[in-house]
Amino acid sequence: MPVTLSEPAAKHVANFIAKRGKGVGVRLGVKTSGCSGLAYKLEFADVSLPEDIVFESHGVRVLVDPKSLPYLEGTQLDYTKEGLNEGFKFINPNVKDECGCGESFKV
Repeated sequence: MPVTLSEPAAKHVANFIAKRGKGVGVRLGVKTSGCSGLAYKLEFADVSLPEDIVFESHGVRVLVDPKSLPYLEGTQLDYTKEGLNEGFKFINPNVKDECGCGESFKV
């Protein structure tokens, strides 16, 4: 299953890359962390690595490393604004449990 961006997330990433003046997309992954076991990694990618699995969503490239893909399959990255808070939100159908602070998860 692909890893996708919502339209607002794709617009935010595209605008950020344009302001930076460089970049090929956004890189998503997971790392071992937190009380539930895994945490998301998100960074802007300047290059595509040979091992990257590349998806395209609303004209923006989403790069995922092969080790993270089983945890991220079917995930959508959204960008939301709620009052004074704004940021990316992972909508991951694989999550079985999250910690109370929302920083980590397990599948």
